[in-house]
Parts: sequence; structure tokens; C-alpha cells
Amino acid sequence: MIRSGRLTDSQRKAIDQHWPHYVVDYKAQPLALKSLFPAASELIVEIGFGMGDSLLEMARNIPTSNFIGIEVHRPGIGKLLHGIAEHGLSNLRVICHDATEVLENCFENESIDKILILFPDPWPKKRHNKRRLIQGDFVDLLVRKLKRDGRLHLATDWESYAEQMMNALENVTALVNQNGPGRFWDQPERPVTKFEQRGKRLGHDVWDLLFAKSGL
Repeated sequence: MIRSGRLTDSQRKAIDQHWPHYVVDYKAQPLALKSLFPAASELIVEIGFGMGDSLLEMARNIPTSNFIGIEVHRPGIGKLLHGIAEHGLSNLRVICHDATEVLENCFENESIDKILILFPDPWPKKRHNKRRLIQGDFVDLLVRKLKRDGRLHLATDWESYAEQMMNALENVTALVNQNGPGRFWDQPERPVTKFEQRGKRLGHDVWDLLFAKSGL
């Protein structure tokens, strides 16, 4: 489902001007990655990039890597498109569609070097926990799409979700916790997100997880 939200004038203008250049229209077929990016490099995919600030910062700071952001929130897409155009980035593209369908249909198995899911909707009410993105079937899909030795980086500011994430990932034999069994990543290598800043203002801690797909 595409989430419209209220667009600012600048976000609407960015969508109108830059959508054809930086947004990849969803088709249920593998992406032509070689045509999307001028230089072959590691592929980093962020699922649910929100307003896109941290994704834009990563793409600017690591010009030798290629990035694809998946998001259905139009204001966030508009803001990110403005940033991509402003900085003339050729290593970042966007897909506006359901992440599960995009992963399943647009990426070959073992084609992604790193997947980022930073501060997904925590669905904090217990009766809504089943709506959380990080569940067994979805984790299996992530693992299939990761290359051998590829990395999966998750983050949340909800402790119960962090525990669920840890349990879900450590129950997958193909994944190895890069910080040791049951341990979170104390000094994650990523920009601080707006969701993280908001959570800290509310007194929330932050939990990052880094797992790698076993090369066996």
C-alpha cells in the first residue's frame, strides 16, 4: 500500500521533477542493476528509509557503494529525491512499493551485500505485535537475498522489539551474530536517524543488531 501523507510544496515539486530519474518503477521481475548504476560495486538496500536523511548521508559518504531505498511514504520519497538531485548522486535509487514484493520479485537470490532496516514500525501494542516486519518468514526472505557473508543491520528503540529481533535472527542457522550470541551492537556504524533522535528525547534506548550470512 502506498502511503500518501501530506506533501510539502518542495516534496511535491521534487516528486514531479525527479521521479522519472531516480525512482525505479516496480515490476515483478529482477532489476537490471548494471543499467541502474554506472559502476559495479557492493549493493546496499534500505527497507523503510522514512524521510531518507540517513540513507542520503550514507550514499554521499560512501560513493563507491550502490544504494537502493524501498519506501511507500511519499513525503519521505519526495524529500530524498530532492537530496539526490541536489547532490547529483548516481549511486542511489528508490523503489516505491511493498518491500516484501520488491525483495521477492526484483532481486535475485544472493544478490545483496547489505540490508538495512532501521527503526521499523514497532507496533507497540501487544495485540499488534504480529504486524511487526521482523518475523520468521520475512527474515528467511532477507537471508535468501543476501550474498554469502552479506550483512543484515537492524535497529529499534523498543526493547520488546529488539528482543524479538534478536530471537528471530538467532533462530536462523545461516545467520551469525557479529557481536557474539545474544549481544547487541554497541557502537553501530550508521548515521543517527530522526526516529532515533525522537526516541532518545522520549527516553528510549536504542538497540542495533548486526548479523552476517554464513559462507558455509
